[in-house]
Amino acid sequence: MTAPLWDPQQYLRHADHRTRPFLDLLARIGPLPHDPEPRIADLGCGAGNVTALLAAQWPGARITGYDNSPQMLEQARARTGPRLDFTEADAATWVPREPYDLIVSNALLQWVPGHTDRFPVWLDALGAGGVLAFQVPGNFAAPSHTLMRELADSPRWRGRLGGLLRHDDAVLPPEDYLRVLGARGRTVDVWETTYLHLLRGEEAVLDWVKGTGLRPVLTALADDPEACDAFVTAYRDLLRTAYPAGPHGTVFPFRRIFAVVRVPG
Repeated sequence: MTAPLWDPQQYLRHADHRTRPFLDLLARIGPLPHDPEPRIADLGCGAGNVTALLAAQWPGARITGYDNSPQMLEQARARTGPRLDFTEADAATWVPREPYDLIVSNALLQWVPGHTDRFPVWLDALGAGGVLAFQVPGNFAAPSHTLMRELADSPRWRGRLGGLLRHDDAVLPPEDYLRVLGARGRTVDVWETTYLHLLRGEEAVLDWVKGTGLRPVLTALADDPEACDAFVTAYRDLLRTAYPAGPHGTVFPFRRIFAVVRVPG
């Protein structure tokens, strides 16, 4: 899969809807060791908007946001705090160099093939009573993704885009996360929620996916603006049928999967 070039401003255009799952995750984390000054890692911090929510929840925490996108990190580093910092790291290879009370990841792991192989490394970095918490999109079988994949694999685009996009095996079913994480005396809470986002504006679903799922296509076709426009136009027309605009906006169902794991302590 082509590593996507991220556009922080495009991603943040729907920040209110994108932030809601993280707030729901945050509400289930509960107390941390070393409160009121826990050590926290925000893995895949992006533009730092949810890192700021962690800092608000635990004002005394020392928090490091990790991301592998220079564009996102530039945006994140504009956020200041006496115990807040951001650094470059790839979740596929990141190994904690110190103990953490909380390792949290928001809408990242779907971009990391084989991410369950990283869980033992991260869990071993948690102190007694520490928490690993994450949420991932579980909507890869939704029209927003299936139509994009079908178009990319059509005769016109297969040569340039075939096999580029993620399928529904990018994340595990909730019961498989429960099985993988529920060992060695850990307390595991896994659940799923489908949000019905009411998006405003023209081509609202297209505008959403331009910030996330469509990034690999936009990156792969960045050197050919005419081809990029042709793909986006064809995809836009498919989305208009799949997600018709209503009098109050466009309803965009979005399934997400959550997990909170607490190690014994």
